[in-house]
Amino acid sequence: MRVFIIGASGLVGNNCMQYLRGDPHFEVIGSHFSFATTDTEYFNVFRPEAATFDLDAFHPEVIIHTGALTHVDYCETHPEESFRNTVESTTAVLELARSYGASLIYISSDYVFDGRSGPYGENDPVNPLSVYGRHKLQAENWIRGTYPAHLILRVTNVYGDEMRGKNFVAFLIREARKGEAKTLRLPIDQYASPVNAADIGRACARLIRDGKRGLYHLSAGEYLNRVQLAEKVLRYFPGNRLRIAALPTKKLGQDAPRPLKGGLKNDKFLGEYPDFQFSTLDDYLRKQHGI
Repeated sequence: MRVFIIGASGLVGNNCMQYLRGDPHFEVIGSHFSFATTDTEYFNVFRPEAATFDLDAFHPEVIIHTGALTHVDYCETHPEESFRNTVESTTAVLELARSYGASLIYISSDYVFDGRSGPYGENDPVNPLSVYGRHKLQAENWIRGTYPAHLILRVTNVYGDEMRGKNFVAFLIREARKGEAKTLRLPIDQYASPVNAADIGRACARLIRDGKRGLYHLSAGEYLNRVQLAEKVLRYFPGNRLRIAALPTKKLGQDAPRPLKGGLKNDKFLGEYPDFQFSTLDDYLRKQHGI
């Protein structure tokens, strides 16, 4: 099965690409836009003719759209740029999928919820608080309303192996290894459900092979606030000189409102795939230490 991954130099896209390329069931091309890697091709969703490969010749059967502007505070203060990179880009990708008769997989977020009663299931009512969340939901709704051959995967607090190490867990590991004294100001009231990007790739492969459609939440089942997550990571680095200042969100001065009790339930996915085992944050941290 031919799979084209948009945004394959990022955390989710790259982990999906690496896993699918290791499965003989799939033939995969991954693309980048602003951050080039040696194993991805340049692709601009607004100018597909400028790609560094022949997409027509590849003729994808599945397109996975993982490219996004994910800096939620930046999106809050730059709504037009957020709209173009989230909503308009998804519209362009959808039309691309339509032109090839390909199924479309879209990566979304728990920011479509208001965070009053998480973690959330697929049938819970949405109510985004931020520009980023509203635009993710708008992209979701456009896909659902116009293209039946779709799969929407909501994820949050994604961590894992990433070339740029931009995710929060990677940041903590990097800072702990530096050995420098530093205070981290972290919200004690923002809860979410971390998930390893490698597991998203594994789950995605199962869903594609089975021709699944609709909406799925992917999470490992852990439910942690930002302080608890940081403490769990830093326990693997005894002697680190990092200090955590646990603060309520309102004292952090973040531009975008957060869904405080966010996070996602994985009951639907595990109900259909009871043999699937999500890895835990401890699993990942032990691997980092070669344990």
